[in-house]
Amino acid sequence: QVHLVESGGGSVQAGGSLRLSCGANGVIYSSYCMAWFRQGPGEEREAVATIDSDGTTTYADSVKGRFIISQDDTQTEVDLEMNSLKPEDTAKYYCATDGPRVDCSVKSSIDEYNNLGQGLQVTVSS
Repeated sequence: QVHLVESGGGSVQAGGSLRLSCGANGVIYSSYCMAWFRQGPGEEREAVATIDSDGTTTYADSVKGRFIISQDDTQTEVDLEMNSLKPEDTAKYYCATDGPRVDCSVKSSIDEYNNLGQGLQVTVSS
């Protein structure tokens, strides 16, 4: 079991930036996927960005060019830098991770991941 500790989030005006961080403690997969999902009011959870152990990234079309997912050299922390934020980015953001069995792309469902963080609220005001 992997314990995920999230930090960051908060409130910002449209056009601003925020950074989310996710630290992983516990089982370290030799081959893994880490992802950020979000769930807006009245919406289903959707994948925002993913990064695998090779550093390959994928992004949802709605955040391409604005969000950047990255990992540190120890591969135990993943950040999501969010720029040019829009009110429609308002959501609870979740970090998720699992081994090679998941489809490491934004096409994946959060149900595929065995390890999920508690979530961080991000609110963007117009």
